Amino acid sequence: MPSPTILYNGRIYTLDPQQPFATAVAIQHGRVLAVGTDQDINHLHQPGGEKINLNGACVTPGLVDAHCHYQLYALSLRQVDLLEVPSLAEALHRIQHKAATLPAGEWLQGYGWKNQLWPEARLPHKSDLDAILPHHPAIFNDKSYHTAWANSRALQLAHITRDTPNPEGGEIGRDEHGEPTGILYENAIKLVRQHIPDYTHDQLVESMQQAQVNCWQAGLTGLHDFDGRSSFEALQTLHRNQQLGLRIYKNIPAALIDHAIALGLQTDFGDEWLRIGGIKIFADGALGGQTALMVEPYENAPHNLGIAVTDKEEMHAIASKASANGLSVTVHAIGDKAVHDILDVYEAVRGEEAARGDTRHLRHRIEHVQIYHPQD
Repeated sequence: MPSPTILYNGRIYTLDPQQPFATAVAIQHGRVLAVGTDQDINHLHQPGGEKINLNGACVTPGLVDAHCHYQLYALSLRQVDLLEVPSLAEALHRIQHKAATLPAGEWLQGYGWKNQLWPEARLPHKSDLDAILPHHPAIFNDKSYHTAWANSRALQLAHITRDTPNPEGGEIGRDEHGEPTGILYENAIKLVRQHIPDYTHDQLVESMQQAQVNCWQAGLTGLHDFDGRSSFEALQTLHRNQQLGLRIYKNIPAALIDHAIALGLQTDFGDEWLRIGGIKIFADGALGGQTALMVEPYENAPHNLGIAVTDKEEMHAIASKASANGLSVTVHAIGDKAVHDILDVYEAVRGEEAARGDTRHLRHRIEHVQIYHPQD
């Protein structure tokens, strides 16, 4: 049996109300064996066991990210990093630098831009990309992932023209003449993304391995994931190969609810490393792109109330079906109207559960809740 690893001379934050702080901890087989004073724990030391002097450093339980798109994050490590870029010029510089490493015709992708940080403050335009990317279709999500910026080649491949109608739950950005600007909101992003070749399973697994190292370095030991089937498949591969080093609560997109029910999957099925969570619904968008669904219009856009990505009636239908089949529901809702709608839905679903005699074991959630109405 491996000898315990002893951490001592530290500040151990235990989260145990009976013993909130300690100075030492013993770890064996990846689990906490004991916590206490240096004197308490040192007697557990065995020949060959490791002892680490923390020199007063703080130790906490691992952090759990309660809302993560793990596949998107992992794949972003292969793409153009536009997080915190201070200007449009810097964003274009990074994009051009990456394009120089790719064969002509290959898709260029990236993530993280936020035009509110730029001196120009304006939204970027397809022409900004066209000037530096004559040979690559390209699309770049903003920081929220609810708005995207594409060049003309990408729009052409997606057959997006001035005559293309807005998809349900999405919007194509247009200029005063009705021409697409290259900005896409919510479900309109899918019009382009459906034309991009998928990364291979092996590429995704490799990216997730790198991503989990980054998570460890940030103190994360678990996360709640909200990506789709390919993410779940890659996570299962890591789990099967005993390479999954994060505890994952795997939520399922609403589009896959019938598949989940047909397989008999229910919330909390799994083990300590990979468990089924709930059914994920998008009620609205995000504040940055002014697509969060609001009770009153945006201050600088008097006719814009945001976008209902999934309307109230459909959310109720999905939530009702999920609950009746042992699946909890988790809804992205940022604007006050979206939050109000899902509260109504949950009230109705709790009533259905009570009528069936169900216990309230399903923990339905609202993700984000950035703005809520005083009456709620």
